[in-house]
Amino acid sequence: MNRPVVRLTSVTLGTDEPALLAAFYARLLGGEVAATEAPSPEGPGWAQVRVPDGPTLNFEGEVQFRRPAWPAVPGGQNATEHLDLWVDDLVAATRWAIECGATLAGVQPQADVRVLLDPSGHPFCLFL
Repeated sequence: MNRPVVRLTSVTLGTDEPALLAAFYARLLGGEVAATEAPSPEGPGWAQVRVPDGPTLNFEGEVQFRRPAWPAVPGGQNATEHLDLWVDDLVAATRWAIECGATLAGVQPQADVRVLLDPSGHPFCLFL
């Protein structure tokens, strides 16, 4: 069988605050919040960010969301994925991410990579 056309178009992250996370990533990446669904009695809503030269980021509201722990801890809600973001200046990009609302992770396993946590606790990496 020949491989059918399969393309990555978006990445979806769970959160308890989709609008907050969408605003964070839109500012961080120079994108725009393209769609939102307001919170309702059924759940915290949904939001989408379109970023230049990248896949769309979706933020799915989860009623039972728990902040992930990074690095992993026994019995914790561990992060099962993270975003890798290429930067041309690691120091400046780290400062920018923190100004946007990220937190520098306590563990930094590589000298040329910075691990940060977004407002919902998802880790993401800035790398040269």
